[in-house]
Amino acid sequence: MPETVLKLKKVIVDFSGFKAINQLDFTVQPNNVHFVIGPNGAGKTTLLDVICGKTRATNGEILLQGQKELSKLSENQIVHQGISRKFQAPSIFANLTVEENLEIAMKQKKNLFSMIKAKWTNEEKNKLEEMLELIGLTEERDQEAGALAHGQKQWLEIAMVLMQEPEVVLLDEPIAGMSKKERDKTGALITKIAKDRAVLIVEHDMDFVKEYSDIVSVMHEGQLLYEGTMDQVQNDPTVREVYLGRKVE
Repeated sequence: MPETVLKLKKVIVDFSGFKAINQLDFTVQPNNVHFVIGPNGAGKTTLLDVICGKTRATNGEILLQGQKELSKLSENQIVHQGISRKFQAPSIFANLTVEENLEIAMKQKKNLFSMIKAKWTNEEKNKLEEMLELIGLTEERDQEAGALAHGQKQWLEIAMVLMQEPEVVLLDEPIAGMSKKERDKTGALITKIAKDRAVLIVEHDMDFVKEYSDIVSVMHEGQLLYEGTMDQVQNDPTVREVYLGRKVE
């Protein structure tokens, strides 16, 4: 069994008496594409929020690599520990080129003075070239990011997240608004990304989940209802009952 890269232990997120996350135990394994599904209000987005520090846990522990406790850290500190998140809406610098967006993301680990004065090492130049190739935007490197197609903007932001060299990547509905071709390319990109890190994804498209998941967690009322392969999830009687007697589809 691979070593757990991320572990939540008895995590509670309480919003004035409403427990959006309720005594949640949750683990993420390295090199896995791990999807989180469930009905609206199940706590899926709150799960990502509490992992990345956007929302503070009321109680419990969040452990990275079994020893780094994240629950009291700021969002910026958590990024530096090795967890980066891409939100649903692309958050790129529209007036800068594709390459400049990646340069800024790479320099985020440096202080303001070094960002201004920094000269690129061969290693950094190679990393940038590899990232452009990974997301298929080498030819668009000098194009303003705001002029990219929707899917290309999503891939650019994923690349910006990867520039921070995270151990865990969090993605919130990464294929929303995409064409079939863009969705397929995104799935292939996620599979490549997971060769070097864990990828945790909240997603509603069950066909996409089934095709690209290593493991699927079903959340309900802030707790983990079931976990397994997508086939196991779709045929579990408890999951069927929660989804009003239907398979998850």
